[in-house]
Amino acid sequence: MPQQTPSQTVGPFFAIALTPEDYGFQPIAGCELTAGDTPGERMRIEGRVLDGRGEPVADALLDLWQADCAGRYPRVPGGGGRAFTGFGRCATDAAGKFRFLTVKPGRVEASQAPHAVLAVFARGLPGHLFTRIYFSDEPGNATDPVLSGVDAARRETLIAQRRDTPDGAVYRFDIRLQGGAETVFFDA
Repeated sequence: MPQQTPSQTVGPFFAIALTPEDYGFQPIAGCELTAGDTPGERMRIEGRVLDGRGEPVADALLDLWQADCAGRYPRVPGGGGRAFTGFGRCATDAAGKFRFLTVKPGRVEASQAPHAVLAVFARGLPGHLFTRIYFSDEPGNATDPVLSGVDAARRETLIAQRRDTPDGAVYRFDIRLQGGAETVFFDA
């Protein structure tokens, strides 16, 4: 009977995913999902990736997907526009911080609250983790089928808190990989 080979983690990160231009490739995406003429409310999603002890994870990679302000994904018939990519990629800094510049997404389906989907790649993980980012000022959160399916005591780990600044809306979303306040992660 063959023996199982040992698993490997997804990090530390391959530089080609973060700095493809250093290897002669075009960047796939950056932390800014919009251009100047993208319709919708401009916002920033920012936060930190923390390990089980609450220490920052300095080498995490985050991929964010979202619909435009009308609830359409780019690259599908009638969806998005060239000014809005719907996809962003960001690495955490030494303090575990990340930031995406985008527009507030619309409802993809009538039953779903506006949200973004986030994939987290980090050292020590045997694969990537998926979560959602909901927005604290959305009344649709109360009836969203995915959010409603999460234990009430843990829903807050999926909701980014809004604060208004002179530069526009900022949503704070910290990702905790383990521990008592661990972010809710979903199976792919």
